[in-house]
Amino acid sequence: MNKAELVLAVQKSLGKEASKAESERAVQAVIDGIKTGLKKDQSVQLVGFGTFKVSTRKARVGINPSTKQKMKIKASKVVRFSAGKDLKAKVK
Repeated sequence: MNKAELVLAVQKSLGKEASKAESERAVQAVIDGIKTGLKKDQSVQLVGFGTFKVSTRKARVGINPSTKQKMKIKASKVVRFSAGKDLKAKVK
């Protein structure tokens, strides 16, 4: 499912009174809220769905696959997602 399909699913679940534009703004508002929370290095927990959090990767040594030379990889921040209990149950 891509973003356009998600917007249509939200519109369908809201009913006939919701327009596609309103549904798209709602989806975008949720995405923006998650981004804002993660930018502040806060975790974003959606009960029943899951938790988004920022994690730090340590600097490490990697190998360039084309030249086989060792190279240093800088420390970086990554977003991690852990599924909630309800989401895990739905996927089973």
